[in-house]
Amino acid sequence: MAKVTAKYETIFIINPALSEEATAEKVAKFKALIEKNGTLANVDEWGKRRFAYPINDLNEGYYVLAEFECVPSFPAELDRNYKIDEEIMRSIIICKDDIA
Repeated sequence: MAKVTAKYETIFIINPALSEEATAEKVAKFKALIEKNGTLANVDEWGKRRFAYPINDLNEGYYVLAEFECVPSFPAELDRNYKIDEEIMRSIIICKDDIA
């Protein structure tokens, strides 16, 4: 029988040029999207971190880690939303159930 849900984690990097309020709104937007489509287990805001190399001529970004459980079709939708949003510099979604 196929799995109904799986555990995932995602890290996304927000443009550091945004104000604190705009950054908080961006984090809230993606938290709400995840909660709407699954179960949000944990959100850890790492804050501004320096990059190993420049991305879009910037040397730092605001990192956010989220752990959640959802149906296997949702991560593709989440990734699509990351790519649409111009303030998301980088993102990755990992299925934790595949790691063993």
